[in-house]
Amino acid sequence: MRHENSVFHQLTKHIPWDVFDAAVAAHGADHRVRRLRTRDQFLALLFGQVSGAQSLREIEDGLTSHRSRLYHAGARGVSRSTLSDANARRPAAVYETVFAEMVRRARPGLRRKLRDQVRLLDATKFRLSALSAGWARFSRYHHGAKLHVAYDPHTNMIMRAVVTSDAVNDVTPARAMPITPGATYVFDMAYYNFQWWAGLHAEGCRFVTRRKSRISFRSSEPATLPRHRVAEGTILTDRTGYLSKQLRSTVANPFTAPMREVVVGRDGKQPLRLLTNDLDAPPEEIAALYKQRWEVELLFKWLKQNLRIRHFIGTSENAVRTQIFIALIASLILRAAHAIEKSGLGMQAFARLVRQNTMHRRDLATLRTPRKPKEPDTRQTTLDLNQC
Repeated sequence: MRHENSVFHQLTKHIPWDVFDAAVAAHGADHRVRRLRTRDQFLALLFGQVSGAQSLREIEDGLTSHRSRLYHAGARGVSRSTLSDANARRPAAVYETVFAEMVRRARPGLRRKLRDQVRLLDATKFRLSALSAGWARFSRYHHGAKLHVAYDPHTNMIMRAVVTSDAVNDVTPARAMPITPGATYVFDMAYYNFQWWAGLHAEGCRFVTRRKSRISFRSSEPATLPRHRVAEGTILTDRTGYLSKQLRSTVANPFTAPMREVVVGRDGKQPLRLLTNDLDAPPEEIAALYKQRWEVELLFKWLKQNLRIRHFIGTSENAVRTQIFIALIASLILRAAHAIEKSGLGMQAFARLVRQNTMHRRDLATLRTPRKPKEPDTRQTTLDLNQC
């Protein structure tokens, strides 16, 4: 009988173990560890992600019930108390390093012209309990964390990810992220920082955002009225000009380059006022770029529906960061498995079937195909009849 690996074992083949071991050594994650290696912690939490386990107890019970199938995947059973201690103490930077390297390795076959590289910047919030108040306090009754991402809509991949407390402004992690020269950045009004805008412009990047009502915009020419109908609405006006030279009476605006305002009319809603430093692209292209922001919202929805990042199994900052980055690694693994196996399923259905068959011995490409029932052993039956 041909041996079949479990679905979980097949998923772990997409993990760059050389990078993982190097990160563990670099951060000293296994220093003086006797009972639970960082690899065991990672595989236990990865099992929890792909199987849909909601708690440490579910992870412990699930691994225990499938103990005979863990050997080939390099995993082993763990106790929830030991796993809880590991989540609080093992550096989450190990998993940040592994995630960044998996993204880098996925990029060589996805290179495009700089002009075609789009980065959608956005953040999503996670509600935490009062036990996380020490680091995630936002107000007296609210505690939370944020996942900040730079998302490429053409490849459907998160290129950068940062986890902070809910109190951190969205533009702070964005300013710390390396700038991709010549790329296009699209973001909402939470990313207003004119010093950062000037840095993007100096690197040859274009950006598209919404104009705040209190931001002064002085037009240098009469507004044109193209009245083009696009998917987002109707282009009402398209004009160039400059932002205010002074932010305050004693502070000059560091961004002095000419800007462009494209106003898009929407049925039953207020017009959408877009600002960009691209003075040449058609207004329809500017409107379409901003509409792409909806794709990062769909990404956040998919992550929260298919991975375990809405309910956290730890309260410390390190435990929360660990769980989020392992969830992001799980999303990359599922994407890689989905692309290679070519099962014909959509990503949502594929993730659901993986969750239902995590420790079953099934080929990933045949998850949708029902198993054939075993044929009865007719030879043995014949022998029994003859003996009668």
